[in-house]
Amino acid sequence: MIKNPRANPDEPSIPKLKFKFKHPILSKPQQISILHLLIFTLLQSSPSLASLHPKPPPLPILPIPSSQQLSWQLTEMALFLHFGTNTFTGSEWGTGHVDPSVFNPTKLDATQWVKVAKDFGFSKVILTAKHHDGFCLWPSEYTDYSVKSSPWKNGSGDVVGELAEAARIAGVKLGLYLSPWDRHESCYGKTLDYNEYYMGQMTELLTRYGVVEEVWLDGAKGEGEKDMEYFFEDWFSLIHQLQPRAVIFSDAGPDTRWVGDEGGYAGNTCWSLFNCSAAKIGDTDPKYSQEGDPFGCDWVPAECDVSIRPGWFWHASEIPKSARTLLDLYYKSVGRNCLLLLNVPPNSSGLISDEDIQVLREFNELRSSIFSNNLAEGGLLSASSVRGGLAGTRFGPQNILEKGIFSYWAPDKQQANWVIYLDFQEHVTFNVLEIQEPIHMGQRIIEFHLDILNEKGQWQTVIDGTTVGYRRLLQFSIVESYHLRLVIDKSRGDPLVAYVGIYLDSFSIVGYAAHKRSNSFFNKALKPFSKLKLSSL
Repeated sequence: MIKNPRANPDEPSIPKLKFKFKHPILSKPQQISILHLLIFTLLQSSPSLASLHPKPPPLPILPIPSSQQLSWQLTEMALFLHFGTNTFTGSEWGTGHVDPSVFNPTKLDATQWVKVAKDFGFSKVILTAKHHDGFCLWPSEYTDYSVKSSPWKNGSGDVVGELAEAARIAGVKLGLYLSPWDRHESCYGKTLDYNEYYMGQMTELLTRYGVVEEVWLDGAKGEGEKDMEYFFEDWFSLIHQLQPRAVIFSDAGPDTRWVGDEGGYAGNTCWSLFNCSAAKIGDTDPKYSQEGDPFGCDWVPAECDVSIRPGWFWHASEIPKSARTLLDLYYKSVGRNCLLLLNVPPNSSGLISDEDIQVLREFNELRSSIFSNNLAEGGLLSASSVRGGLAGTRFGPQNILEKGIFSYWAPDKQQANWVIYLDFQEHVTFNVLEIQEPIHMGQRIIEFHLDILNEKGQWQTVIDGTTVGYRRLLQFSIVESYHLRLVIDKSRGDPLVAYVGIYLDSFSIVGYAAHKRSNSFFNKALKPFSKLKLSSL
C-alpha cells in the first residue's frame, strides 16, 4: 500500500511565465499545470526524445475480475421481475399452498418487459423463475406446482421461455432466480432429496432457454421453517458447467455478492475485494457486505437490489418511487462501484404498469440530461507524470476522456505525487465528479480528493472520497473554477485512472452534510434551471 502526501498549495516556484488568458494573473499552481502541458506537447512533437518501443502496461494487482465479472460490471443496471402467484394474492412470501388456478395473466407480454428494460437503459432482466412458494414459471418435470396446472394458456404456457425468447431477439441479457427455500415441495428438509430436486430444476432452467448470464439465489427463509442444508458448492459447479458465461449471485458470492441491504445503496467505501470464506449465505455481516474488504483475496463485486414499489411483487394499492429517488439510488449504487438491480414487478394482467413505465422514462431522462455532457471535455489535460515519460501517449492523461475502462492514465513509477490537472479557458460550473478505474488491472485507489483554484489563487478541496472501482460518482454543492486537479492520496500500488467526468446536476438537492470539505465563498446556490418537466419528481 502506497501513501501519497496531499499536493501542497505552495509547490516549488519556477521561472515566471507570461500567458494571455481571460482570468487573473497565474499563481504558482497554475504555472506548474501549464508547464506540464507544454512539456507534454513538446515531447510529443519530438520523436527523437521518445522511446522507440512502447512501455508495456503495469502488472495487475490481484485479485482481478474474470471475463464474466467484467461483463456483469459493464451492465451497470438490470431489471428484476418478481412475478408469480403472489402477484394475484397480494402476498410477498406465499405459503406454497395457493391453488395454481389463481395464476392467469391474460395479457402477459414478455416482449413489453424487455422493451421497457432496453428503452430505459437496463441491459439485463432477471426473472423469479421460482420464488419461496415453490410455484414454477416454467413447466418443470419435477413438480405439478407450476404454470402447467394454471388456466393461463390452458396449462401450456411457459413464462421463462417467452422471456428468454424476447430477450434473445432484443439483445438483452437474461438472468434467472431459483429460490432455495421452497414452501411447497414435500422433500424440502430432507437434505439429499431436496438438493437433488433443486439441481434437477436448475438443470432444466440452464439447458432449455439458451444463454443465461446470471443465476440469482439467496439464503432467505422464514423463522421456524424446516432445517435444510444446501449443497452450495455442488450447485455452483453445476451452474458454471452448464452456463460458463453466467455469474452467480448470493450473499457470499462466488461471483457477485449481495450488498447487505434491500435499500439499493452501498457503503461510501465499497471494495470489490472480498473474502468468501468470511461470509455465509443467509448469515452475512451487513457492514462487511456493504464495504467489502481492502485485504480481500477474492474479486466479488456488490449488487444493490431494491424495488421500485414498497413490495417486491405488484400490489394494486402501492405506488412507485419517484424518478428523483431512483436517481439518488443510482448515485449510491452504480456510483459506488456496484450494479443496480431494480425490481419492476409485472401486474396481474402480465404487463409492467403504466405508472412504473412513466417513472422509468423520467429516470432515464434525468441520467441522460446529467451525464451526456462531460464538461471535462472542454479542458486542457496534463498530469504530474506519465508512465514511460511524458511522451508516452499510450498512458497519457488524454485517455481519461475516452469512454470505457480499457484505456487509462498511468503515472510513472515511484512518484511522490499522483495528480491530473484540468485547465479551462472559461470557468466551468459543476457539482458532480465521476472517476473510473480500469478494474481489469485491479482495484487500486484508496483515497482521493478534488481541488479547484479559488479566486485567491489557492487550491481548495471540494470533495474527497475513498475507493473508486468501476465507477464512482460524488455529489457536492455547485462550484465554479478555471482550474481543477484530481489528487490520488493513497493507492494499492501506482493508481490508474480510466475516466474522469464533471457534470452539472440541476435535479438533485445536495447540501453540506455528505462527503464535503469546502468553503462557502466559492460555492454557488443550487438553481432550478432544468427544462425537463418530470411529473414524478
